[in-house]
Amino acid sequence: MSDIVCRWLNQEVKLSRTVSPKALEKDFSNGFLLGELLYKYELQDDFSQFLEGRVSNVKLNNFSRLEPTFQLLGVQFDQNVAQNIMTEKHGSVTKLLYQLYIALQKKKKSGLTGVAMQTMRPLAPAKLQSMKSEIYRERLKNLVPRQTDLNLKRVSEKFQAKFKQMEEKINRVHFENAQKIIMLKEEQRIQDLEKHRLNRRRQHEMMARIQAAILQIPKVLPNRTLKTIEKHKMMMKKKEEEDVLNEIKKFEVLIKKEIEAKDSGLKIPSESQTAADLLSTYSDEEYMKKIQKRLEEDTLAREQREKRRRKLLMDQLIAHEAQEEAYREEQLINRLMRQSQQERRIAVQLMHVRHEKEVLWQNRIFREKQYEERRLKDFQDALDREAALAKQAKLEYEEQAQKEIEIHERIAAERAQARYKKHYSMCTEILDDIIDLSTKVAEYRNLTHNLIPIKIMRDWKELFFSGKPIYEQASIDPMPTRFTPEQLVELSKRTLLDDNDYEEYKTLTGEWAIPEEMADIVPPSNNNILGHVLRAVNEKVNPPKPVTYESQIPSFATKGCMLGKTCSGKTSCLKILEEAFHIEILSIDDLVQEAIQAYLLNETVPENPDNIKKEVVEKEPLINEISNEPQESTSETTVQPKRESEIEGEDLVKAPSVPKRKETNVTRLSNRAQLGEKCEKLLKKGKSIPDVLLIQIMVDAINQVPVEKGWILDGFPMTLNQAKLLEEALTGCNPDQQDREGKNYKSTLAFDPTAPKDPSSPPPALDFAMLLDITDTMVLKRVVGEKTSSLDPSYGLSMRSSEQNLEDQEKTELLRDQIQHRILGFLDNWPELEKWFSEKQDILIKINAEVDKRALATKVQEYFIAELREKEAKAKKKLEEEEAERKKKEEALLSEPPPPPAPEPDKGMETEKETKGKGGKGKITEAGKRESPPKEGKGKKGETSPKDKEAGKRESPPKEGKGKKDDTSPKGKVSPKGKGADKKGLGKKSPVEEISPPPPPPGPPPVKPGSEEWVYVDEPLPPEIPRYLVPFWETIENSYINTTKAILRQIRDERHNVLYYLYDTRLNYQEFLQRPDHKQEFVSQWQDDFNNLPEDLWDDEETKAELHQRVNDLRDRLWDICDTRKEEAEQERASIIDESWLQDHLGILMNHFFSLMQVEVSRFQDTKRLLQDYYRGMEGKIPIELAKSGGTRVPLINLEDEEVPEIYAKIPVVPRKFPSIEGIISKTKSRGSLKRGTADYCIDVVELKFEADEKTVMNVWQNASTAVSNMVTNEINLKKDDESESKLEEPKEKSPQQGKGVKTVKKKEEKKKKAPSPEIPPVILTPEEQEVLEKQKELKMKIRDEHLTALQCEAQATQFRLELIKTKALTYMEELLKRAVDVYKLMDKWLGARYLAEMASVEKLTEVAHYHIETSTKIQYELILNGEDFFINGDVKVFPDPLPPIRPPPVEKEVNTCLTIKQLNTLRNEFMEMAPKGYLGNKHFTDILYDLVTLNLGTNHLPEAWLHLTVPELQEITTLLTVNSEFVDWRKFLLVVSQPWPLPSEEELLQTLERFKEIDKDGKGTVTQEQYEQVGLWFTGDTYVKIPEDPHEPLPYNRPEHLIEFFFDLFADFKKDPPEVDYFQMLLYFACHPNAVEGIYRALSLAIGTHVFRKVETRGVDVEHVMIPSDIDTVTTEGLAEVEETKRGKEKVIIPEFLNKETISIPTLLKVFQSIRDAQDNHRFFDDEKMENTFYEVFKKVYQVIGSNNLEPVEIASLLKHPFIQDLLLTYKEYKLPNIKGILQRVDQLQVVSEGDQKVIEEKK
Repeated sequence: MSDIVCRWLNQEVKLSRTVSPKALEKDFSNGFLLGELLYKYELQDDFSQFLEGRVSNVKLNNFSRLEPTFQLLGVQFDQNVAQNIMTEKHGSVTKLLYQLYIALQKKKKSGLTGVAMQTMRPLAPAKLQSMKSEIYRERLKNLVPRQTDLNLKRVSEKFQAKFKQMEEKINRVHFENAQKIIMLKEEQRIQDLEKHRLNRRRQHEMMARIQAAILQIPKVLPNRTLKTIEKHKMMMKKKEEEDVLNEIKKFEVLIKKEIEAKDSGLKIPSESQTAADLLSTYSDEEYMKKIQKRLEEDTLAREQREKRRRKLLMDQLIAHEAQEEAYREEQLINRLMRQSQQERRIAVQLMHVRHEKEVLWQNRIFREKQYEERRLKDFQDALDREAALAKQAKLEYEEQAQKEIEIHERIAAERAQARYKKHYSMCTEILDDIIDLSTKVAEYRNLTHNLIPIKIMRDWKELFFSGKPIYEQASIDPMPTRFTPEQLVELSKRTLLDDNDYEEYKTLTGEWAIPEEMADIVPPSNNNILGHVLRAVNEKVNPPKPVTYESQIPSFATKGCMLGKTCSGKTSCLKILEEAFHIEILSIDDLVQEAIQAYLLNETVPENPDNIKKEVVEKEPLINEISNEPQESTSETTVQPKRESEIEGEDLVKAPSVPKRKETNVTRLSNRAQLGEKCEKLLKKGKSIPDVLLIQIMVDAINQVPVEKGWILDGFPMTLNQAKLLEEALTGCNPDQQDREGKNYKSTLAFDPTAPKDPSSPPPALDFAMLLDITDTMVLKRVVGEKTSSLDPSYGLSMRSSEQNLEDQEKTELLRDQIQHRILGFLDNWPELEKWFSEKQDILIKINAEVDKRALATKVQEYFIAELREKEAKAKKKLEEEEAERKKKEEALLSEPPPPPAPEPDKGMETEKETKGKGGKGKITEAGKRESPPKEGKGKKGETSPKDKEAGKRESPPKEGKGKKDDTSPKGKVSPKGKGADKKGLGKKSPVEEISPPPPPPGPPPVKPGSEEWVYVDEPLPPEIPRYLVPFWETIENSYINTTKAILRQIRDERHNVLYYLYDTRLNYQEFLQRPDHKQEFVSQWQDDFNNLPEDLWDDEETKAELHQRVNDLRDRLWDICDTRKEEAEQERASIIDESWLQDHLGILMNHFFSLMQVEVSRFQDTKRLLQDYYRGMEGKIPIELAKSGGTRVPLINLEDEEVPEIYAKIPVVPRKFPSIEGIISKTKSRGSLKRGTADYCIDVVELKFEADEKTVMNVWQNASTAVSNMVTNEINLKKDDESESKLEEPKEKSPQQGKGVKTVKKKEEKKKKAPSPEIPPVILTPEEQEVLEKQKELKMKIRDEHLTALQCEAQATQFRLELIKTKALTYMEELLKRAVDVYKLMDKWLGARYLAEMASVEKLTEVAHYHIETSTKIQYELILNGEDFFINGDVKVFPDPLPPIRPPPVEKEVNTCLTIKQLNTLRNEFMEMAPKGYLGNKHFTDILYDLVTLNLGTNHLPEAWLHLTVPELQEITTLLTVNSEFVDWRKFLLVVSQPWPLPSEEELLQTLERFKEIDKDGKGTVTQEQYEQVGLWFTGDTYVKIPEDPHEPLPYNRPEHLIEFFFDLFADFKKDPPEVDYFQMLLYFACHPNAVEGIYRALSLAIGTHVFRKVETRGVDVEHVMIPSDIDTVTTEGLAEVEETKRGKEKVIIPEFLNKETISIPTLLKVFQSIRDAQDNHRFFDDEKMENTFYEVFKKVYQVIGSNNLEPVEIASLLKHPFIQDLLLTYKEYKLPNIKGILQRVDQLQVVSEGDQKVIEEKK
């Protein structure tokens, strides 16, 4: 839709700025282009005042000026639409422009200007529109933000961004400082640890020296007897045995306790779980496995316990033996010491010395113990510090691991976001394509009446599935020199559709499928001979290179690789496979290290000069590849600078020179050492090892593996480039060059079925590629687990050495640092590798590695065993196939009969085949030319008359015919002959025939040229002919394809043009039918005249007759208008039909199909030329020159009467002939007679012209088909001429060399001269010459047959295509004519329907007019006759209605004792004048009431019931109002007598107070009348007021609403301007309650703002005691009952007393318990009288008693506990609501009784 709008704006309107669909909302957001658009249509006269910019003022100005114009056009436009456009909402501008386009088109057709449209509008809608425009401007000003606000917002956003940057910078500085401090602390900690380590080392050295200095002198044992010693030994043994047994028992008991604790710690299974387990034991194998596992664990535990027990026994036994050995040594010493006294004395002296030393040593030991304790304490402290540091290091590592996990999650989120964006963009594009397709389908449904052509729909589907836009992005006609992206898209769309159309045309599918009328014709098959010729010629020019794949390594038992992420379990699984299956595991990291180590260790092998040369030769291409190969690392691809790559290449090239330097030595470096040398050099330079070098290392390692042993690569290859290089190294083929090399030549127009197939790709080098799939999160967890295990304190106690631990720790640290890069590298490279192994090689196996080690190893073993079995099965199958082939060959050799002496059956087969020819198409054979009996020739051949004549001419020389009849060749093939020829040869024989063998018996039918059994002629060609024919055929093929595509494109575009034209025709005709007429003017004039008729003439019969006559005249006039419009519409339809558009486009379409015929004919001519040159070159003849005429030309139709330009003079032009006018008229008349006089002359003319076009198409097709047949006939005649020339030249050959295929070419004049000489003597040839001659004849006949068969096959295909084009052309022309005729008939249908509808509407108007005339009533509503519609417009009245009467204002009625609002206001005004403060003396108040009751004042101030009150009753009322003083509050009196009004609950009072406080933001305590009305009270006015039907009756009086206004006047202070009311004091009045205590509590609740809890919550007082009786106002009484929160049936609820924690101050308390202060009212009874408030002093003392010495606010709960307050609650009666209504009811009852008594007395009298 946006494309159509942009095309309209850019091409038709031509705005000042080019509009694009992508920036449509942005361009129109300021309204300037909208104003320019309206200005171009002369609708926006104030366009000069439009501004162009992006600021708010500009938008406001522009859209304010646009609104009236849009409303004038009838376009929906308001402030919401304007806001959507200004905010650039998607789709808003497109929708508005589409509506505007429709409105402007209507305005353009009407021809009215903006001023005319404005003046034609009625006055009332214009005023209403002006008011709407003003409202629109005001609302738009509110919607559009000010520019200053936007600027301020931008500035604030800018400063916020700067603030964030500064904050981030400060945080970064703080973080760096913190890191520096942490680094300093870490360095200090390391220094402290080093100092402690040195101190411990010194202490250990000192302890060692001390221990070395101590002498161990054995004690002298007491002399014992041998028996005692033996007993002691036995006791010691028993004791040791008992100790060992006790220890074993203790150990077993401890083990049992642990087992019991474990068993008791397990969860007790529930009954359902137990049942489920019992049920699953018989069906689940896991349960059995668990039992077996438990038994194994128990057995293992018993074995371990037994081992520990035996070890403990052995240790005790060794200790016992050591003790025995010490005891024996002591005994030996004692014996030796007892040998002599001298020795004893010496021993005593030594003992004394030792005793002295012992004393010294004890002192020293004591000191050493002290030192040792101190050292142990220091050591323990050091251990604690080390443990703390280790714990801290563990925490730090966990934090680092968590950070790494977060980084990984962030990277994964970014990758997921990228995938999401990619997917989202793809979905967006698909959705846009779906929307475009839907809109396009909807558009064409509108164009074609829901009948979209199948071809168009198929093209749209193709574009949709190809991801191309359906709508046109840019125009490419004419073709630009430089393409924009949009134009490139359009070009690709055109190419795609052209290719599809050509494919359908070529394969005869889709639109070019064979129609039903051609179903009997067999479609042409492939021209095998032409395909063979093209392949043979192309192979001679471009001979194909044979592709052979040789494996570079020997075949192994198992070849595979295992891939996966780091820590996925590859190495562990491969170790298990290596142990289980004895296969070789090759890891690239280990191989690189081994190669470098071999180089460092100078690994050598014995030298062989021949091997050195071979290796150097083999490595030269690989070295070149290395020098050109980009640097790629093992983990990630890195791009090195150019200089480094050059240096690397030089090093790699220089590397193989090592063997040359060692030619004189006996040994040389091994291949692995040489590769390690290259790796060492690259790594020293800081470069990565290239992939080519890695592959060399891997291949070298694979070559070292034994052939019978398999191998698996560990984590290799890691990139797609490595995989391809490995594939090339192992299989010997390059995967990238595999598709480009070894392909045979194939033409798109003809192919050779006998061509060799393309070489198949070799099997993959690997048998399987196993992927251990694992998530990134699991990888990080495993890495963290490895590091955590290395940080475990018990980790150092393992059996491994410290060096291994350090090495493993370094590997773990390195892995932790590189884990993110490794994961990213795998994720980047794996998609390509997955596609390579799964799609390209189909060897990928995926295994879920997120399981335990044992389960993973089991899975891997299962898959590995399955691969081994599959490979064994393939090997067995291959061996069986080879064995079967070998047996078949042996059987064929054994069963093959000896070769026959002469292949006579082949001769007969070829003869019969050549006799039949190519499908009976009139092919003339050599035998047919020489047959003398005419009957036999006709019966066999079916030749045409020219051919018979030619055959008759050739039969005259009898000798020549004899010599040519029975020629044979050594191959067993003869020239084609019929049976008649054989019979003819029985009578006459030449000398050669007498020598030849007898004729062969009949055999199988001859082989058809081009079939599978046919052997093609393969004679040598001059080299220049193939070099000429290959580009010649490429030119033919390209020209045929491109021209066909161009023509099909033109036909496709023509289809769209036809649809659009017919749609525009229908649309324009509909608009023409709906053009405005002037019938409404006559109707309006008649209605005005009818309504203006005087009322006295309405019932006059003559007047009615006159009116009826006027209606009939109006009807006739309207019918005349309808007839005129019908004639104009018929003329318009006839002019549309008579337009030459249909004939012109039919002619264009015919020219397109004629051009397609020309393409087919040209292809046939060029193919004929190619075959002719090929076979003539094979015969050694010179190619025939091309004719100057340029071949056959299919004529085109001259669509213009002008002369044809000289440029197109070569193209034949046919004038377009249509039947004459007289013939058309006669034919249309005849047709009309057949159709009962309902013929459409215009449509008949169109159909007659179409018949002439059909004849033209048939004539052109007949001429083209005849031309093709003539070309075939000419070629056959040319072959006959060549054969006759060769026959005439044969008798003149004299030398045997001339008979061996040497041919001479002579002029035609010599042929003619020698042709009539029949008396040339025959030349007798030798058998060898005869055999050579027969071979030449056989070859010529074979070439001729092959040439003519190919030509006839091509001619048959061309004629089939021509006939198909003719059929499709006629079908398409009929379809176009049918569409046009349907449109013309539809126009006629619309015309008739509209005419009938207009006539019917006039009849309806006439009926309405006659009805009103007969009923003598005026027609008030406007009669509308708009085209074919007639209706009475109920919105427009011709004359106005009478005005309704004015309703009187509502009046309040008096009801018994209830005062009206007017009476209340009167009393309030009088009381305000007497006592402005609000207080009156009780006596004075009684006098005032008495005066109002007794004097005349009461008639307007009080109701009638009040007038019967006496003085005692008035005093009683005053007493009720006077409670604690001698004053009466007249406001309270008016509040009581104003009832009924809803008595508020405490909650409602609090809510009303809160609302007043919310609106009183200043906290003054007063509100104005406006604020008071805004807040309201707890009740509102009557929302539902029944409006009386009688307009003279007033509305009901809304008393609650007037009461709310009265309460404001009652409590307001009118001295202020404006008047204000103290809402707290007012609500205190409303807090009054029939129960005085309840009223005080309600007042206290207002004072503190929340509910005050009572000790006992009593039931609510009955409303009847408070309100007026129910007979006054039942509705109000019911409402009051709902207001009260308590219910009558509710029991008392006991609530804890004094729960309130709110505080209250003395001033607030005084407002509640107030006395009369400043009651200075200016009246006669109160002259400057003052009364002090006695409550202040009392409250002050109460506060001091409670504990508030400074009179600060105290809690209300504490205050209510005070006795004085409790007494005050019971005695204070100011908040009691007096029951004045009861007094009035009693008086009323007494008055009723007195009136009754008076009536009784009067009755008695």
